[in-house]
Amino acid sequence: MRRYRAKAAPHGVAHTAGLALAAMVLIVAAPLSLDAQGMAATSKRALPPIPLPEGVDPPQVTYLDIAEPAGLTGVSASERAREMRYLTETTGTGVALVDYNNDGLLDIFLVGSGQSASDTEGEAHRLYRNLGGLMFQEASEEVGLAATGWGQGVCAADFDSDGFVDLFVTHWGKDVLLRNLEGTAFRDEAPERGVAGTAQRWSTGCSFLDFDRDGDLDLFVAHYVDFDPEITPLPGDAPQCTWKGASIPCGPRGLGPESMSLFANDGHGRFRDVSESTGISTEMRYHGLGVVAADLDSNGWTDIFVACDSTANLLYRNLGDGGFEEIGLMSAAAYNEDGHEQAGMGVAAADYDGDGRVDLFQTNFADDTNTLYRNRGGIMFRDRTVPAGMATATRYVGWGAVFVDFDHDGWPDIFAANGHVAPSVDDAGIGETFAQPRILFWNRGDGVFHPVSGTAGDGITERHPSRGAAAGDLDNDGDLEILVVNLGESPSLLQNQVQPIGNWLSVRAVSRSDSDAIGAQVSVTLPDRTLIGEVRSGDSYLSQSDFRLHFGLGDAQSAEVEVQWPAGTTSSRREVPANQFVTLREGTGHGTVR
Repeated sequence: MRRYRAKAAPHGVAHTAGLALAAMVLIVAAPLSLDAQGMAATSKRALPPIPLPEGVDPPQVTYLDIAEPAGLTGVSASERAREMRYLTETTGTGVALVDYNNDGLLDIFLVGSGQSASDTEGEAHRLYRNLGGLMFQEASEEVGLAATGWGQGVCAADFDSDGFVDLFVTHWGKDVLLRNLEGTAFRDEAPERGVAGTAQRWSTGCSFLDFDRDGDLDLFVAHYVDFDPEITPLPGDAPQCTWKGASIPCGPRGLGPESMSLFANDGHGRFRDVSESTGISTEMRYHGLGVVAADLDSNGWTDIFVACDSTANLLYRNLGDGGFEEIGLMSAAAYNEDGHEQAGMGVAAADYDGDGRVDLFQTNFADDTNTLYRNRGGIMFRDRTVPAGMATATRYVGWGAVFVDFDHDGWPDIFAANGHVAPSVDDAGIGETFAQPRILFWNRGDGVFHPVSGTAGDGITERHPSRGAAAGDLDNDGDLEILVVNLGESPSLLQNQVQPIGNWLSVRAVSRSDSDAIGAQVSVTLPDRTLIGEVRSGDSYLSQSDFRLHFGLGDAQSAEVEVQWPAGTTSSRREVPANQFVTLREGTGHGTVR
């Protein structure tokens, strides 16, 4: 049994055709009965946890919300009133944890949104500077942040290779590219850079990636619905504007579906739309939300997965010739194990079972399970939600999702943020609430997860209408905090008050331009196995987590660290002592430790 000490208080296409056919047969043979919102008319029943092996006990974990003493007191204006009329008011916003001024501390960027569909100006984005010791000071005005419209999500990268991280903010309306002016201010350069989009389009999840491996960062943007408040029915005015009899904002079903976008960087920080020529632009029949760009078939080329709301998920396989092939159905990641589309919101990626392949976890709507897609190799997936013990929670609407190894045993655990779509469910007598608790699953290390939410502290059990979530080491002490966006409330900053005995490493991969090397693949080799990670831009629900990769080492006192750079070269360092921050730089054969 592990011991814990108290923590101080806070101050492959060849065989895919058969699978695709099988999935189609399943869909035809067992059609899903949908209600007006596109959800299963018959609720999925939650299953009990899979019994723990004899002698195995889940670790102690106590998350507390320390946002208020940390200085994070700004209220999200997405919904200060109790009444929501349109879908734009229900989706909420994301958060980015980035070191904008290169002082070695992660700062917090919160996307500004609006209060009603008629609020075209919206609220200003917020930036909280990290002062150290989990104390933050708002610096929004100082760095020139202002209202840019109805904000949604955020992803980060140093797109112009000047050594300072920039932010792309998606909107219902024109998008914004906040170029970092050497850590002193941000300036919107989306129009001149070619990524502003149009005033009529709704963008959600995003990710910077070097899809063609030419050395500069390109940009993928997901789109949600074709929305016009002038013609959209109000809650209760149409069948698609109710949930179990409760009047809620209409959508996404009943609103026009969308396609996705890809912008190629010309090497000078300017972009052109290559959605059509690369195969990214599909038929307009999807509702895209969460995005993760990752090398899902371990061939050195970044693929893209999009969690879609009430439509099939999208999986774009990178062909390595400048193009993509959409293989969601063939890969078995478009639907769940029953062959049904789900209401996908957020997505997280990690190797949860230690087989060296990147797996996917997707959050979904109420009366359904979240979905765990195990990567079988060759970019083929299998829904392992039930056998992995993840079918124990079906009451909540899931949004932000992150893998966090909270006990440092080397097995990624899962956190998800929840909250219903509108406050009207509180008074509908349907047994559901707008504010909902979070969920936390402990990875047993044998391919099975065990729910620990009920004993994981007030930061998990307290109810909030949550949306975006991101994880990062905000105090540089070796474990991860979780920042959660709440509609109409201040954000939550969750800190684990129980320090595990397990050891850890935090690895930063730095490119030749002195930036976080997006797309770099990191392996940490222990005596008995190898842990993997990848530097990614954007994931969870419309959010950006720490670029540094956190690895729990268990009892290991040291490890070998290797980085495979997007260009194909490698850097490594042997016998790195545990409980250190490690930086490896492209173009060198070794790394630094502190």
